[in-house]
Amino acid sequence: MHVTGVLSLKGGVGKTTVVLGLAGSALRAGLRTLVVDLDPQGNATTALEPEATETTIAQAMERPSAALLASSIAPSAWGEELDVLVGSEDIERHNHPDPGSQRLGALARLLGDLPKDEEGATRTGLAKYDLVLIDCPPSLGQLTRSALVAVDRAVLVTEPTIFAVSGVQRAFEAVQAERENNPDLQPLGVLVNKYRARSSEHEFRLGELRELFGPLVISGALPDRSAVQQAQGAGVPIQRWDTPGAREIASQFDSLLGRIVRSRINRSGRGRARRTPEA
Repeated sequence: MHVTGVLSLKGGVGKTTVVLGLAGSALRAGLRTLVVDLDPQGNATTALEPEATETTIAQAMERPSAALLASSIAPSAWGEELDVLVGSEDIERHNHPDPGSQRLGALARLLGDLPKDEEGATRTGLAKYDLVLIDCPPSLGQLTRSALVAVDRAVLVTEPTIFAVSGVQRAFEAVQAERENNPDLQPLGVLVNKYRARSSEHEFRLGELRELFGPLVISGALPDRSAVQQAQGAGVPIQRWDTPGAREIASQFDSLLGRIVRSRINRSGRGRARRTPEA
């Protein structure tokens, strides 16, 4: 199971758009996927339109268990292979500014109840997922930090503006700091979103990012295309929006998904063990 967090410490850079783009690519690739909506704004949940659930991630994080996890997950409207751990604004009560190890490990313990094989799926009533995508809030409190404890890789999303570049620097530092609690954690890369090729400011900031992060800057910045908003407004994956701009962006999400899958294969080959914070 690949567990990937998508984060930015600046709002409005398209973090949820990246989660949805990856979810659409995974759906097209036939990967059973769970989107974890950890952002109190709940935009990923709104876009994916899951069925109603008895509980949400707020209750599941409060008392992590397989039963509460199962009652907080529902199929999305996009397809039966894509589920949602339903978000709620109530999750904000878990966003403690200075959490202890017990709080930080809550999401990792919750996702640890996901079955690893078909026998576990039958026993718990939960699906066996190939991919878990976590949509983090744009702040460095308990929620984002707990996601970094739970994931294998982190995609750092930015746009090519001065304030967003500063935000991705802080996000990178947060990833490096959280490796004390999660030695497996690595930045998958810095993904530049909303890029306009004819903007000298965007070109300058892209060069700045490459100087700062070198090969961690993912090749192929996501262009600023109206197709993204059109597909989201229609409630469908970008992969099903049949315009040249949509096809261009969908192809880039396919490449990013491939990068996630390859990183997991490489990690598995090294045979490293996960260490989860305890009380």
